[in-house]
Order: sequence, then structure tokens, then C-alpha cells
Amino acid sequence: MGYDNAIFSLAPYGEYWRNIRKIATVELLSSHRLEKLKHIRFSEMDSFIKELYGLSRNGAKVTINEALERLTFNINLRLLVGKRFSGCDYEEVNSEPWRYEKAIKRALHLSGIFVLADAVPYLEWLDIQGHVRSMKRTAKELDSVLSVWLEEHLKKKKANQGTSENDFMDVMLNHLPEDTVISGHNRDTIVKATTLILSLTGGESTSVTITWVLSLLLNHPKILMVAQQELDHHVGKQRWVEESDIKNLKYLQAIVKETLRLYPPGPITGIREATEDCRIAGYDVSKGTRLIVNLWKLQRDPRVWENADEFRPERFMTTHVDFDVRGQNFEYMPFSSGRRSCPGITFGLQVVHLMVAKLIQGFDIKTAEGTAVDMEEGFGLALPKLNPIDVVLRPRLRTEFYECLEDMNKY
Repeated sequence: MGYDNAIFSLAPYGEYWRNIRKIATVELLSSHRLEKLKHIRFSEMDSFIKELYGLSRNGAKVTINEALERLTFNINLRLLVGKRFSGCDYEEVNSEPWRYEKAIKRALHLSGIFVLADAVPYLEWLDIQGHVRSMKRTAKELDSVLSVWLEEHLKKKKANQGTSENDFMDVMLNHLPEDTVISGHNRDTIVKATTLILSLTGGESTSVTITWVLSLLLNHPKILMVAQQELDHHVGKQRWVEESDIKNLKYLQAIVKETLRLYPPGPITGIREATEDCRIAGYDVSKGTRLIVNLWKLQRDPRVWENADEFRPERFMTTHVDFDVRGQNFEYMPFSSGRRSCPGITFGLQVVHLMVAKLIQGFDIKTAEGTAVDMEEGFGLALPKLNPIDVVLRPRLRTEFYECLEDMNKY
């Protein structure tokens, strides 16, 4: 499913990995680029809140994890390829968004399951579980949609003489000449592979993290109340919370950090390989040794974290106040660490913080059945919840604050 190692996050260290990661971090996911395209995430969040408000007025229950998936999927698609789909588009069987969303979900699931051939390579040709067939079929489905979008961008680039940069695919096409070949991969393959990995990791990990935050808050109503009180104190109820407010919402930041500790978006790292002989914590590691780090286990180590399995945001305001999500502390690195860490940390945190803030500022949230949320984990690349969350919402602000929000579903 990775375009023969053209997905840069899975590529071996070398020229290809260096060049494409540089494009991803400097050109696509830089602070400057995210600032330039911030209107996309803002408008999608406003539309999402307005839609929830409409449902809350009717007393309807909302499967919040599915709603969040659609939100982050649309934010991601608009950033990557300039496309947006309404709810009815996703329901239309065999439509473009329906096919892509289904294939993305299948790819994420397949990326997180056990494949027997990985443990016993000589059995690969048998494909006893059928997972290899599923991966090949999924790869073909993803490529068919990505190829259409790439062709649309190439036509637009030709019509605009290559001057337009409205989304990430435009940026990549402008930075990679038509005759580009890096480590055997041509330009079209590189563009599709990079778009694919940003689709796989961007939207899903963000929606899953917000889902875990809400699940924990619903199971800890006192913590939710304190978070709402912080918002009421620093922002009030006369305007919507803005991105510039987040730096003052220390308790909200601690809630997100604690959620990422308990439910990291990538519970295990990708494969790491020692480039030279070394000695770590008394262990001799030979050059070429491949290792995978269990971040989920590492971040629940009782030697580091008191009451490690409990949800205690306060720890990030007291004993672990200096811990950062960017991998500077080896006891806590939810996005991995070093040059192989997630390049989209800034973007992901921007969406998570602001979306959670808007949700708890705008609504009182309770489970539809009035029961605790089960916290069972599912299989997948981004540690999804196994079961959906049905909630009911009650508006906390005056009606006009919801009605003035932009409704993207009209366009």
C-alpha cells in the first residue's frame, strides 16, 4: 500500500527520505504554510459546531466519533487536494468520497493488524489470512482516486502556468519538476505517495485523539467542569474561543497532554534501525538491528508516572510541567522522537486544542444513555476506540453565537 517505499515515513534512511521529508516539513507543514491555510480549519470547525447546534435543538443523539472523523477528513482533504464533501456525498455508494474514505479506513485497519507472514516470511505466498490480498485491493482503490485528483491538479497547473498554490498537491507539483526521479520514483508517484501518507496519518490521528479526550472528560465530569470554568474565565461567553486563546488555557493543554500519554496516536513507533554499533542502557545494539518502541507501555511506566493508568491532567501542571509532546523527554513522546517523529505535530495539536475548546465551550455534553464511556481500544494505526460514543448536547451560549457561524455544507 506504500507505492513501493515511496511513502517517506516508511522509506529507508537515504536521499529519498531526506528530500521528501524536507518538502513535507518545510513546504507543506511549516508554520508559515499552516498560517496561510488556517481559514480552512477555522471554517470547517465553525460549520461543524453549527451542525451540532442544529442537532442539539432537535434533541438528537450524535455519534460524536463519526462526526469528528468527517470533520478532520474534510479539513485534511481541503488542505491536501482542495476538495470538500458534504455528509450526503459520503453516503452515496461508489461516489468519489465514499470510495476514498472507505479505502482510507481499510488501510488504517490493515496497518494495525497482525500479519502472519511478517513473523513467518516463508508463509507469505500462502496469504493464509487474506490480508495481503486486501492490501493490494485497497492500494488499487486508493491509487484510482489519487490519480484522478493528480490529473485534475496537473490540468489546473497547466491552465494557470504553474502559479497557483491552493493546496499541498499544488505545492508539491511546483517543487518537483516533471522529469523528477528520486531513488527510482517519478514525480507522480512521489506526489501520490506523500498525499496518501498525509491522508492516512493526518485526519485519523486527529479525530481519534479528540475522541479519546471527550471520552475521558465524559468519564471525569469534575475535570470537564474545571476545563469549562477555565474557558469561561479566560474567554467568557460573549465570543467564541480563538486559536490565540489556547496559550492561556493551561488546564486544557494539560488535558490534551494527559490524553496523549494514555492514548498516543501511534501506540508503537515505526521500525527503527541502528546505523552503527552502540550501547544503550547497558545493552549492546549491533549495526543493522531493527527495533520498535512500545510508546503505549513506555508512557504508562509506574516508575515514572504515579498512578500511571489514571487520568490526571494536573500532573502536567505540577510534577511533569516541563514535559513536551515533541519527544524531548524519553518518558513521554506520543509523536515519537527525533527525525522520524511525526512531521504534522503542529497542525494536529492546533486542530485538537481548538476543536476540544469549542466543543466544551459551546456545549454541555453527556452520554446518550447516561452511562460511562467504555474505553476499549480497537485495532488500527492510530489506536482508535473500539465502540462508538453516542452523546447528547445542550448549548451553553446564546443562540446568535451559533447562528452566525459559517455553514460549509451550503457550498
